[in-house]
Amino acid sequence: MMQTNYNPDVLSCLANLSNDEVFTPPNLVNDMLDLLPASLWRDPQTKFLDPVSKSGVFLREIAKRLDHGLEAKIPDRQKRINHIFSQQLYGIAITELTALLSRRSVYCSKTANGHYSICDTFDHEQGNIHYERKQHTWQGGKCTFCGVSQRTPYNREDAFETYAYNFIHTDTPEKFFKMKFDVIIGNPPYQLTVGIEKENYSIPLYHLFVEQAKKLNPKYLTMIVPSRWFAGGRGLDDFRKEMLNDMRLRVIYDFPEAIDCFPGTQIKGGVCYFLWDRDNKGLCKVTTSLNGNVSSSLERPLLENGVDTFIRFNKSIPILHKVKNNSNQFLDEIVSPQTPFGFVTSFKGYKKSEKNTVKIYISGGHNYVPLDSIKKGQSLINDYKVFVPKAGSGSDKFPHTILGQPFIGEPNSISNQTYLAIGPLNSEEECENFIKYFSTKFFRFMVMLKKNTQDAMRGTYSLVPFLNLSEVWTDEKLYKKYGLTEDEIAFIESMIRPMDLTTNESGDE
Repeated sequence: MMQTNYNPDVLSCLANLSNDEVFTPPNLVNDMLDLLPASLWRDPQTKFLDPVSKSGVFLREIAKRLDHGLEAKIPDRQKRINHIFSQQLYGIAITELTALLSRRSVYCSKTANGHYSICDTFDHEQGNIHYERKQHTWQGGKCTFCGVSQRTPYNREDAFETYAYNFIHTDTPEKFFKMKFDVIIGNPPYQLTVGIEKENYSIPLYHLFVEQAKKLNPKYLTMIVPSRWFAGGRGLDDFRKEMLNDMRLRVIYDFPEAIDCFPGTQIKGGVCYFLWDRDNKGLCKVTTSLNGNVSSSLERPLLENGVDTFIRFNKSIPILHKVKNNSNQFLDEIVSPQTPFGFVTSFKGYKKSEKNTVKIYISGGHNYVPLDSIKKGQSLINDYKVFVPKAGSGSDKFPHTILGQPFIGEPNSISNQTYLAIGPLNSEEECENFIKYFSTKFFRFMVMLKKNTQDAMRGTYSLVPFLNLSEVWTDEKLYKKYGLTEDEIAFIESMIRPMDLTTNESGDE
């Protein structure tokens, strides 16, 4: 039996540098290119820019389409190739390494003017894939362009990569190639990890690339970015507001589980790609893909009345309307801000209980703190409340639990930043009833509508109705109260797993 040779596309086999810098598979690139008008591939004047070139896959796949589309207008193959690569395709690499990789993918040579380059018109090594080593611009201890702290490893000597990405570390991006672009497309770096003393967190970067691209005013802009911007993310409030009020955002293709488009990669909250169409305003076509299949697709406004964040799942819209139309109060009114009593997660309190001390719940158990050391949230100390983990479920697989397990906070108790406090509540019975309500799939589904990151802060509870806690609430009663259909109930049941309340999350015996 004759064996069939398998010749894989090397760009589909690349391992990602990290979850921050993710290589884009060729099939995903082509899905994004399919959003663009077919007429672009037949136009020899169309200009394309990938401002965050890593493997060169975007430019390579565009070149394939242009090569076919321009065949009638430029019949000679070499002239056509020379025209496409020298007059239509442009890139800005994110590092020196990716510059070499991109040129190898696009020109078939690590130098654009090399002997093996398929384009024979370039007279310099970079061709149209630009890279220049940059340093961060420090002012007041931070980079004025990306916001990274000067006290991080990114303040490096010339021998090391600084991750001062070319495209966003300038006030004049139009000077890179000094021309107008019809299409800007790419997969930007998502974040930079910041280490300051004992804190380790990341600052988002992807929105800066989107904003910079808009400054160039292309006809079309399409990028793939984390979906966290829908509802959360540090420093993304202005970006989210601008995006959700921009009627030129015409397509969002959402992957709640990032592994569906980036195999082997977990990105909290999933990822999405979008199409921004400069000259064409209207509703946005929102498509959700779960487990490799399109679960829904709907043209709709990006913002629902009375909601300040994007509602991710199309099938949840009628459920939301029914809940809001039949509710007077919502739970965020009694949910504390993060750090409810002023003690950060690293504060563990003291083992021994002395006079005038208060129990403090921490991850894995409890300790004690002096009463007079509590400078925040004093009004809740002597009341009943429920403590809820600030960090929700770590899984992105649906169905999942969404939230960690709550427990009763008795009078004379507080917590560190590990938990949010919900209260005051009137009695231990109300606390127990609240926990039963909290454990319903309905409750956690309403939280899910605003929770696109692992953390569940006060705002994620703003769509959960605040109900009478002298009554025990079950999913059946809630579905009936809000008049949900069988299909709507089935959707909730498909998204949320049952919650096991037998585990004591507080660690307290």
